[in-house]
Amino acid sequence: MLRKEVNDLLTQIGPETPMGAMFRQYWIPALHAEELPENDCPPVRVKLLSERLIAFRDSDGKMGLIDEFCAHRGVSLWFGRNEEGGLRCPYHGWKYDVTGQCIEVPSEPEESGFCQKIKLAGYPLVKIGDILWAYMGDKDKQPPLPEWEFATVPAEQTFSSKRWQECNWLQAMEGGIDSSHVSWLHSGDLKSDPLFKGAAGNKYNQQDKKPFFEVVESDGGLYIGARRNAEEGHYYWRITQWVMPSYTMIPPRGDHPVHGHFWIPIDDENCWAWSFDYHPVRALTKDERQAMIDGHGVHVKYTPGTYRPLANKDNDYLMDREAQKRGETYSGVAGIAMQDASLQESMGPIVDRSKENLVSTDNGIIMARHRLRKAAIALADKGEVPQGVDPVHQKVRSVAIVLPADKPFIDACKADLTVRPGVKQTSV
Repeated sequence: MLRKEVNDLLTQIGPETPMGAMFRQYWIPALHAEELPENDCPPVRVKLLSERLIAFRDSDGKMGLIDEFCAHRGVSLWFGRNEEGGLRCPYHGWKYDVTGQCIEVPSEPEESGFCQKIKLAGYPLVKIGDILWAYMGDKDKQPPLPEWEFATVPAEQTFSSKRWQECNWLQAMEGGIDSSHVSWLHSGDLKSDPLFKGAAGNKYNQQDKKPFFEVVESDGGLYIGARRNAEEGHYYWRITQWVMPSYTMIPPRGDHPVHGHFWIPIDDENCWAWSFDYHPVRALTKDERQAMIDGHGVHVKYTPGTYRPLANKDNDYLMDREAQKRGETYSGVAGIAMQDASLQESMGPIVDRSKENLVSTDNGIIMARHRLRKAAIALADKGEVPQGVDPVHQKVRSVAIVLPADKPFIDACKADLTVRPGVKQTSV
């Protein structure tokens, strides 16, 4: 159970809220690089943290994220002409650069200096990997650029996607750190999904559906260990990384690529689920990459021209009751990502956590909420920079391993839980 006032604090992310202020301390994924493919390409609508914005790339290749609406009379700059070093409003010709600075007001004499007084909100965009990252906080407190391993390995080793999820970011993120549901919701896909099947550890998920959870604080967030019975005198551990505020890295399976998510608020009732797969020491195979494109693993197929999944709440997620009866999919919804999304969206736009009844397998969720609340209040009251901003906190890996019953995972896996260039992931 969570008190309403705490639930509100954690789920509300507008500019004047504690959690909204905290998200603005981080570089967050905003667009695929391919959405701004060339200089003077069409601008793109972007909504992040309850702000309606426009991303564009100017004649010199500089990129920016600015307020969507012209400062003159509020026209959407999505209709603007992107040319000659700026985005020009088609209504009266006011022109803006990538920082949001107005650089031309045709109706006013140049010597008046009027346009210098006009500036829209503007945020930097930088390309790291195949993602454009935005920083929406105070420019004087801009942190170092992100150094997540999936975004810094060679391009042939990584793949990213995003989908629009129609619920609050927190209930989506909490699904990303819940290892107990895998033995139920995803049980069929452990046998059939090309990015999951064949891993030796899958049998432990299927044999032991009552995991024991041990959660340990890390510098940037939490190590969430889910322990299942393995061979005599041994446990199978799946150790999820959660890095504040919304990065989750799922334990690997065999030599399959490692995957995870960012859960980025669009507004209080919608979020972007950014999903990635990468392999630390080899290129993705042609079949692996195609499986990701086809919506397997943590990825989805979406309607062309949008990032809304083909299976969505308007068509009941294409639920197949016969497949559910046959055991092909435990919930009747196809695909690991949509199995998660369908149930998270079924809770409503913002779940009422005052009605929930948590159990021991929810310890990771409980501790994550506590860390988020504590950090948001410390930022608001004392100006303390939250965990996860420092790139050191980002150099992490998740782990799947079989250990002797007397070996604590936090001691046995210390090296495995950090990025080691040239060394593959620790996996079963």
